[in-house]
Amino acid sequence: MTASKTPIPEGFHTVTASLIVSNAADAIEFYKKALGATEIMRMAGPDGKIGHAEIKIGDSIIFLSDEWPDMGAKSPQTLGGYTGAIYLYVPDVDAAYKRAVDAGAKATMPVSEMFWGDRHGQITDPYGHAWSISTHTQDYTQAEIEEGAKAWQAQMAQMHKKTA
Repeated sequence: MTASKTPIPEGFHTVTASLIVSNAADAIEFYKKALGATEIMRMAGPDGKIGHAEIKIGDSIIFLSDEWPDMGAKSPQTLGGYTGAIYLYVPDVDAAYKRAVDAGAKATMPVSEMFWGDRHGQITDPYGHAWSISTHTQDYTQAEIEEGAKAWQAQMAQMHKKTA
C-alpha cells in the first residue's frame, strides 16, 4: 500500500453524489440507457444486493447501492418521495431529456429556457430520484437573474390561480 499523493482520488471531484435505490442492478442499466452512464465497478454483498457501485456520467462519478433499511439507507420509493435532486449539465438537453423519458423516466417539467440562463427540464427516474437536466445557453448578471426570478414567480402564481 502506498500513501496517496492527492486528497481527492483521480477522476473524482470535490463532491460525489451517492444514490440509494431499490434495485441497484436494474438502476445501473437504466442510467446507462437513459443518461449515457458507464459502469466503473460494483461490489455485491453475500445476499447478492449491491453494497457499492460506481457509474460515470460525463466527467462525474456517482455512487449507487441497494437499500439497507436496517442501516437507515432507504430509497425514495421506500420513503415515498425524494429529498434532493441531481443537476446534470449536458451538451444537448433536448436530446438527453427525450432519451431519459424514452428509457422510462417520468417527465416532471418540460424543457424550456429558464431565467438563470439554462435550457432546463426535470425528470424522475424509475427509482424515485429527481434529475434536473440542463444546457447552459445564456450568461446573465445577478440583477438580470433576480428580475427573471420575479417574473417567473409571478407567472407560476398566475398558473396556480387558474388551476386552483
